[in-house]
Amino acid sequence: MLGKNYPEHDINKLFDMFEEQINKGGVSDNCADELSFINKLFASLPPQASSYALMALNGTPVSELPDNAKEITPLYIRLLNLADYLEKVECLRVLPDLPSTEEIMRRHKMMDSLSEHEKVFATPLLGFSYNSGTKQPEQVPGQEEKEEGNGKLHLMNAQATVFACTDPLKTAVFYENNLGFKATHLNDEKMPHIRLVRDNIIIALVESPVRIASPVMYELIIYASEPMLLYHELKSAGVKIIEELKDAKESKNELSNRQFVFEDNDGRRICVSQSTEII
Repeated sequence: MLGKNYPEHDINKLFDMFEEQINKGGVSDNCADELSFINKLFASLPPQASSYALMALNGTPVSELPDNAKEITPLYIRLLNLADYLEKVECLRVLPDLPSTEEIMRRHKMMDSLSEHEKVFATPLLGFSYNSGTKQPEQVPGQEEKEEGNGKLHLMNAQATVFACTDPLKTAVFYENNLGFKATHLNDEKMPHIRLVRDNIIIALVESPVRIASPVMYELIIYASEPMLLYHELKSAGVKIIEELKDAKESKNELSNRQFVFEDNDGRRICVSQSTEII
């Protein structure tokens, strides 16, 4: 059972903590490789994967993480294994002056358990193996490619649209209550902001004395596989619709894509357009 307090939002701070412990010594030779391997795998995944990892480290059972985290459960287990290992090593560094028999037995048991943690260090995970000579984990021969094409991990994982708001909190409440987003307040970042997440859409709200309207028609375009469902959801939530969604038959004669436009509480016009990709 993990006993330390871990960062809740920034996984880079977590890896810095791990690296600091490893540099103090007393760990296996491939412990640093394990940290590097896990770090690179998380760097290849969407931000939600890191958020769920920090949830797991702070007490949420892996089995209770959201469904979209299930496919990478082995990665969370490896991260917890490394965290538990480093906590034990840190504990063993402290030598009691007059240890009791119970304390001696407990320390022996803890030391014996370290080898179990070390067995998986730098071993293949999620179809990839660790190679200290490359910047990316290498695909295990015979495994399905993780990404289309050459099987390499992506260096660019996700993007976030930045909205400047005179009152980010008010805007966050609107997006949560009316648009179904989940808000996370990140005051420990270099640029404090509120991160809004829904499905594959990420929006960062930052505070600004004035809101500068975009000179173009829309400030954000959201591609949806079925805009009709989202249209009715937003309309029932009382969201202001600027451009109505035409029915499928009528839109066949249109030159533009099937879409609708809504307005948020700050007056931003956001377009929801029919996705041309098959999901």
